[in-house]
Amino acid sequence: MNDSDLLVKPGELVKLKKLKTDSWLGFKGKKDSKKFVERRALKLGEYQNLLYAQGRYGVLVIVQAMDAAGKDTCVRNVFSEIDPHGFNVVSFKRPSEEALNHDWIWRHTPHLPARGHITVWNRSWYEEMVVVRVHPEFLAKQNLPPETMNDIWTNRFRDINNFEEYLTRNGIVILKFFLHLSKSEQTARFTQRIEIKEKNYKFSAGDIGERLRWKEYMKAYEAVLSKTSTKHAPWYVVPADHKWVTRAAVADIVVKRLKRMKLRYPVIPLERRRELLVLKDDLKHK
Repeated sequence: MNDSDLLVKPGELVKLKKLKTDSWLGFKGKKDSKKFVERRALKLGEYQNLLYAQGRYGVLVIVQAMDAAGKDTCVRNVFSEIDPHGFNVVSFKRPSEEALNHDWIWRHTPHLPARGHITVWNRSWYEEMVVVRVHPEFLAKQNLPPETMNDIWTNRFRDINNFEEYLTRNGIVILKFFLHLSKSEQTARFTQRIEIKEKNYKFSAGDIGERLRWKEYMKAYEAVLSKTSTKHAPWYVVPADHKWVTRAAVADIVVKRLKRMKLRYPVIPLERRRELLVLKDDLKHK
């Protein structure tokens, strides 16, 4: 798989209609893809161990998509071999009253990865540029000063680019994935949620209402992808009509990025090595 085919280049104008949602990305089928993901998951576990031991970088993986695109299952499969001590998943819901009394980035900052850790965000601060843009009534609830409303989206795109660059300068590696699902495939998955009782809890009447705004959401996502894919925090548009393709692509891109970091176990000073040898000898006599 050539991950550069999925990369949104800085300054590129994204038109989602022109990007395939059902590509196999060169994989032979579901069985082939599953084995690939399993191998990549093991490799990712190895790299995460190095990341944790080195304690110098943090990795933030952002996953955005329309409902039913397979975000949860993608995360569960790709990161299945990760040591939980250095891994965290955060799912962002509607902002609380407390969050609305702060700036729009405030509620996310406590969930940024520590050095040596990988953190995955299921949805993120990009909901502000997508859901809130589609639903301007949500913006009204933020009680912003009137003078800040001029060019608010242009300013927020700039703010998030600046903030992500700041994070990068402080050792946070950022990878952003948009799982590109077709409306017809979303229909099929919503239908399953209705027909299979074990999946009923995943579906609500509100999902129908949001589908009526599909074009608005696509336009909002196009703006996000076009304006916030940068060299330091790139976006990847991943086909999502076949979940097995989505998982393979995300796993491959994350592993390749960690590999480029050239992670190493910390070098132990000679004096410390001598101390360890003494302790090893002590163990034999106790």
